[in-house]
Parts: sequence; structure tokens; C-alpha cells
Amino acid sequence: MASNEAVEFKLWPYTPSLAGGVIAVIVFALLSIAHIIRLIKSRTWFCIPFVVGAIFETIGYIGRTAAHSDTTSIGPYVCQSLLILLAPILFAASVYMILSRIVRRCGAESYSLIRPQWVTRIFVAGDVLCFLMQSSGGGLLAKAKKQSDVDLGEHVILGGLILQIFIFGFFVVVAGVFHSRLRQKPTVEAADPGLPWERYMILLYTASGCITVRNVCRVVEYGLGRDGYLLTHEWCLYLYDFLLMAITLSVCLMWYDRNVQPQKRDSYEMAHVDSQKDSV
Repeated sequence: MASNEAVEFKLWPYTPSLAGGVIAVIVFALLSIAHIIRLIKSRTWFCIPFVVGAIFETIGYIGRTAAHSDTTSIGPYVCQSLLILLAPILFAASVYMILSRIVRRCGAESYSLIRPQWVTRIFVAGDVLCFLMQSSGGGLLAKAKKQSDVDLGEHVILGGLILQIFIFGFFVVVAGVFHSRLRQKPTVEAADPGLPWERYMILLYTASGCITVRNVCRVVEYGLGRDGYLLTHEWCLYLYDFLLMAITLSVCLMWYDRNVQPQKRDSYEMAHVDSQKDSV
């Protein structure tokens, strides 16, 4: 019994809410289905990370739901810990690719601080690094046998989250400069009423804001440690992670628009097939 109590204390500072877990599973399952349908209909393949991230969230909250009846089981704990932690990194990857497409669709490559083809490459590469750091940190936590292992895992995750905040901050600066320049001197393409590029930018800022606030809260969570308020009160997770990521996925449903695809052939991103057809 003593060893079971030690495991329970180590894994969970509370018993995960069954109702909260079920609601989250339903919400993210519905959002996953909606994103899959929109992806197939529009064939905007650069949005695939949205779908994968939504599925991550769904499975992660299934793990939390399962843990309600067994807080000593390592499987559900690792499942929810890793997948809920990593899903926003996938959302960010698609957001980066969206900006690149807006820039090129508006014919405003010269307005961007970074060449459009490098926007995706640079920021997604940073995203991959954050993904690897946070997943390795989560792996260390899952295998931790002593407090020093736990501390190391948390520090690695914290480093990945801080790096992600800096990368996202720079991305927002790049997006803001582009937006300001294009508004001051619109291109012919941007003046097309069939291309509501400013609406796209507002959606981009909304998604970016939700992801950034979530990441900042996660940094505070890990910074306060396992006995901190954010980690020991479950409602905090549902406020800054579940709610904000559900809003992000809902907003990003509007991105499945083939009109935002560049009108020339692209060979370096996930829209390769679609852009080839547009150029024929």
C-alpha cells in the first residue's frame, strides 16, 4: 500500500475529473472530425498538423479520463502528459505555413522580413526542435525513478517551452511587419475582394495569441514546480490548455480555403500537389 501511495503522489496531485475529461474528449473528437472533413474537401495539405494535433488532444484527454479510475497507472499518465503537451507545437507548424502562403498569395514577398520560402523552413525547424525537447523531457519524467530525474525532465520541458515562446514571438513580429507594410501599400493581388487577407491575418493573430498564452502559463506551471498552484489545481489546465486549444482549433477551421494557395508552383511545402494543378 505504501508503494502505491508513493506512485499516486508522484503521478497525480489530485484525482483527474471524469466529467472534465469526457467533455474534453467529446470537444476534441468533434474538432478532429471537422478538421478531417475540411482537409479532405479543400485539399489544403499544409493543414495536416492541425488534424494530427487535434487527434493528439483527443487521445490525451482519453488518458486523463482513464486515469480517473486508476491514478497509479503510468500508461494514461504518460499518454495525457505527452500528447496534451505536444499538440500545440503541431498547431504552430500550420500557423507558420499559413503566413508563408498569405505572403505569396498577396504577391508581397518584398514586404516580408524573411523570404516566404524561408518563413516555413526556419519556424518549422524551430518547432521541430521544441517538439524534440519537450517530448524528451516528457520521456524523462515518465521513466523517472528519483527526484533528480524528475527535475531534469521538467527543466528540459521548461527549456522547450521558453524556446517556443521566443520563436513564436519573433514569428508574430514578422507577421506584424508584413501586415503593416501591405496595409500601407497594397499589392494588386491584395486588393482583390476575393482574397480577404486581413481576415486571414486576424485569424492568424488569434491562433498565435491563444498558443502563446498557453505556453506562458505552461512555463509558469513548470517554473512553480510540482507543488505549485497551477499543477495542483486541475481547473487551471482546463482554462489555459483545454479552452485555449479548443478556441485555436475552432478558429483554424476557417483556414481550409484553397484561395489562400499561391498561384504558382511550389515544390518546397506540403501544398505541392495542389499548386501544381493550379499552374496547369
